[in-house]
Amino acid sequence: MTDECRLIFDDFQNSVKRMKEGLKKHKSIIVRDACIKRFEITFELSWKLLKIFLGNQGFVCNSPKLCLQQAFSFGLIDDNPLWVDMLNDRNYSVHTYSEKFADALYDKLNGYIKLFQELEKGVKQYY
Repeated sequence: MTDECRLIFDDFQNSVKRMKEGLKKHKSIIVRDACIKRFEITFELSWKLLKIFLGNQGFVCNSPKLCLQQAFSFGLIDDNPLWVDMLNDRNYSVHTYSEKFADALYDKLNGYIKLFQELEKGVKQYY
């Protein structure tokens, strides 16, 4: 694993850990909002990790959607439609805010954390 990949992977792992910790807390508005922010950070780290990891394998991807498609093709993650749902939720959450959407997104985070853990496992298995 290159130094660049190791650094982003470490940040990604820490972010997944923090997201899991937040999701174990009793839900409040502050906890909900903190978990959503941690989700946004973790998603950003996930696609940047994919970009670097896949780049080291000879692939070029310069957007989250393309990186996800190539990760599916490479076999690093399962071809799960939740990845695209997660991308769409991340895009919506960073550009729009509503209480109703925040509550709905928070309810999806336990499913999304499983996808992040899948990516973490896939990268670990490769190296």
